[in-house]
Amino acid sequence: MLKTLLGGLSPARFLREYWHKRPLLIRNALPGFAGLIAPAELLQLADRDDIESRLIQGQGQHWRLDHGPFAARDFRRLPKTDWTLLVQSINHVLPEADALLRHFDFLPHARLDDVMVSYAVPGGSVGPHVDSYDVFLLQGQGHRRWQISLQEDLALLDDMPLKILRRFQPQEEWVLGPGDMLYLPPQVAHHGVAEDHCTTYSIGFRAPAAEELAHAFLMHLQDTLTLEGRYADPDLVVPRHAGEISRAMLTQIEAMIARIQWNTRDIADFTGRYLSDPKPSVFFDPPDTPLSPAAFGKRAMQRGVALDPRSRLLFSGTQFFINGESFSPASAQRAALRQLADTRQLAAPRVQPLLALLHPWYCAGWLGIASA
Repeated sequence: MLKTLLGGLSPARFLREYWHKRPLLIRNALPGFAGLIAPAELLQLADRDDIESRLIQGQGQHWRLDHGPFAARDFRRLPKTDWTLLVQSINHVLPEADALLRHFDFLPHARLDDVMVSYAVPGGSVGPHVDSYDVFLLQGQGHRRWQISLQEDLALLDDMPLKILRRFQPQEEWVLGPGDMLYLPPQVAHHGVAEDHCTTYSIGFRAPAAEELAHAFLMHLQDTLTLEGRYADPDLVVPRHAGEISRAMLTQIEAMIARIQWNTRDIADFTGRYLSDPKPSVFFDPPDTPLSPAAFGKRAMQRGVALDPRSRLLFSGTQFFINGESFSPASAQRAALRQLADTRQLAAPRVQPLLALLHPWYCAGWLGIASA
């Protein structure tokens, strides 16, 4: 599949020459690909409150954004042109979309985000914009015209529900048909407009902002850090000004706060928890009648196990992270766990050393018996 997915480029060459650097148009990236879900089924998914969906209408300088879930009557009221439905994380509910995401395993799982589907009627678009992350835009059914620009002018329209570029100046243009794919690195201005009824599958990647990371790390410290002691001033003297914060008070508080420190291990623990933590909209489905540990072990050692598409299993050194939790497995378990993290499934012969770990994950809905 990689022979066509990257237009004949090896993953190493793609990463070296294109990733995070310049766009790449790939004709017939997935031969025979015409999408994974029919528009009618996608509209039904947008009716669910556990799936993030957005409806975008408009063109030019007039745009409207509505958030799901949507009822069938919402779509019946729409015009025949100029609207787009976006449905996030369909890889969580559609096995074929999860399999599509696996084609991109030449990139770290810690960077993978999700598969979003855009269904658009003729003229449908989300407007000219830039993204702060890398994205592969794979065309399903129909055709979409893409224009891109390396312009430096990123000024936005005022008072819009979307971040629409005020002055988009296209420099290159292509029409993508079924199976074609466009890779875009961050900050490349682009504008996609549906030529007909079409679907586009966006394979997106996480690129947290520094402020977001800093905020999340401070929250992590709040949950994990313990500082002993309390402010004290046994040598207090009568102040000259009762309303003044004394230099002695500032010095003592500075010293207390300076005791907040962290090391590489702390950063690794935070990063693993943060990147493996599911989005707030993600909920797992535990089995209605879970197997006992013995029954689970017997079946798992016959058929193997597979992570739920919503689960994130990552590792750093000997530390492992699953769905926001951190654990340190025994040395005899690490090789199998690394394989499970890499391939998201584990064959029956490798399951036995992990049964004590896997059964609670199974009961939580994080993992299941592999399909026959």
